[in-house]
Amino acid sequence: MEALPARARAYVACVTVPALLCLLPLVPGSPVPPPGGARFSWWAVALLAALYAGCEHLARSRPAAAPHPGGAFHPVLLAGAFLLPPPAAALVALPGALLLPVERRPYPARRLWRAGRLVLAVWAAGRVHLADGGGEAVADCDVPGALGTAGAAVLAFCLVLTLLDGGFPAPGALPRGRRISAPAAWWRLFLRSLAPITVHGLAGLMMALLWRSPYGPVAALLVLPPMGVSWWAFAQYHRERAAHQATIRALVQAVDIKDGYTRGHSERVGRASMMIARELGMDDERVEVLRFAGILHDVGKLGVPTRLLTKDGPLTPEERRVIELHPEYGHEMVRGISFLGEARAAVLHHHERLDGTGYPYGLSGGQIPESARVVAVADAFDAMTSNRSYSRARPVPVALEELRRCAGAHFDPRMVAALVRAIGRAGWHPAVAADDHRPAGGDTRPDAVPGPVAPAVGRPGARR
Repeated sequence: MEALPARARAYVACVTVPALLCLLPLVPGSPVPPPGGARFSWWAVALLAALYAGCEHLARSRPAAAPHPGGAFHPVLLAGAFLLPPPAAALVALPGALLLPVERRPYPARRLWRAGRLVLAVWAAGRVHLADGGGEAVADCDVPGALGTAGAAVLAFCLVLTLLDGGFPAPGALPRGRRISAPAAWWRLFLRSLAPITVHGLAGLMMALLWRSPYGPVAALLVLPPMGVSWWAFAQYHRERAAHQATIRALVQAVDIKDGYTRGHSERVGRASMMIARELGMDDERVEVLRFAGILHDVGKLGVPTRLLTKDGPLTPEERRVIELHPEYGHEMVRGISFLGEARAAVLHHHERLDGTGYPYGLSGGQIPESARVVAVADAFDAMTSNRSYSRARPVPVALEELRRCAGAHFDPRMVAALVRAIGRAGWHPAVAADDHRPAGGDTRPDAVPGPVAPAVGRPGARR
């Protein structure tokens, strides 16, 4: 665990030691007997442990197949919690958690962490199930009675997993870039986990009931193929999403290479768009779409001659008209990507203005899609706070004041106010995106923000 900070090492130890204590009753001669003096079959433990490890190995052998590592086959673990005493049920998770590979260093610490959290979660689920009399309900195949006790056990399983993940977040546990309080982060993680774990719990209960039925363990295994099919469909969705994200990254990299002065601009506009969307209370799915809108807003620059994007001198009216075509070029490039949703409208309309002086169609007011109004503010803000070939970066307070001044005429006041609040809370630390030099000629670039500090931004033909 030498590659982990001391605090993380202590946290892993605080999870591992209680997990070992949960398994202590299984040690021959242990002074701690199994809860309730329950008996169990070691054969059942070995079968479930092998089944869990095998299913997880199969999941990991498929690229991008398990979006939540270590959680593809919770039904097997929960079936163990419904069938076995808590220590024996916890042991089911141990071989797979310790032996299966992990993706990042330090490998031993991550294996211990994965094993400890699963052992504690299964043990807690088993204890709750046993205390509620769930063992008798499963043994008698009493479905109504088993459902109630299983629900309490699943809730305990989910609580333990999310409480532990809240102290040592798993990759992808929380939305990227989110800065929220620890209780709010835990509550969000708990709500995200509860529905899928409940489905796994129902499948685990079905396995347990079939195991105790006259048909035996072979019948219980029949639950796994439908779960495997649903897991495969879920994995296909994530593969498709990963492919779209790779496409988006490739397009953005192409724009950055073509227009070196704005390298990194797209990612920062995506980040600012995401901050505005969250401040407005949009759901996570829409926040992600608006992040994509910000990232892709300038993809149409791929259709603009490079000499115009990198020209240091003033642009002629004809050159500005060519640059003004980039929203339409961008829309043509992304309109076939259904995954982007309303981001496509933002790509097309992010240079429209509330007073109707924008482009490409001169829309005004409510005619401009909300997504485009979000990106317009994010784009203008980053343009002002980044060094360009024709202007120096301005301090964040100056840029925000300029946005406020232009709110109502060029920018949606709601979007401006949301960005001001978000930056007031989280701050803004952009990387410098261009070399620090300006042309000798005047600033006639169309992507500046309107106002006395940057007079060219208010002109038609913005080049952001």
